[in-house]
Amino acid sequence: MKLSLRTRVLTGAVAAAALSAGTFGAMSANATEPAAAPAVAVKADPANKNLQQSTHLTVAAATEAAQAALDAAEDENQRVTVAVVDRNGNTVVTVRGDGAGPQSYESAERKAYTAVSWNAPTSELAKRLAQAPNLKDIPGTLFLAGGAPVQVKGAPIAGIGVAGAPSGDLDEKFAQAGVAALGK
Repeated sequence: MKLSLRTRVLTGAVAAAALSAGTFGAMSANATEPAAAPAVAVKADPANKNLQQSTHLTVAAATEAAQAALDAAEDENQRVTVAVVDRNGNTVVTVRGDGAGPQSYESAERKAYTAVSWNAPTSELAKRLAQAPNLKDIPGTLFLAGGAPVQVKGAPIAGIGVAGAPSGDLDEKFAQAGVAALGK
């Protein structure tokens, strides 16, 4: 049986209309579904075993520590950059001293990150590379002297990194001056 042109056009139009109506109906049905229930707030109760409290430096304290480290370096005519990171390794403040080299910025941040990550001065961590040389391959770390952890009850809460002095021992001395400023 051969259909006329008119019949074929009408059949195609009806099929297209049916398909369109089905799509529109599906879209309309989705739009009328109820919204998801709002998330339940967790009560900040110290007895809640699902929560953990942590200690972080304030921006003011991090800035004070960075400035103390920078001042210690300037007292010895050293041009350095100082970085302070929080417990999670996020940079809180970085201060680049006048005349500090361009490499010092990233190096200071990486030393601070390394110190807080391992809760140890980076000079001590650099010594560990002999037994575990792959440590240096961990992203974001720098196993050179110049980083010091900030601790509360033995737990790391921040790291201070200094870079730019002619030796890592000097960098670490200045980082320790930043740590000491927090204890005053």
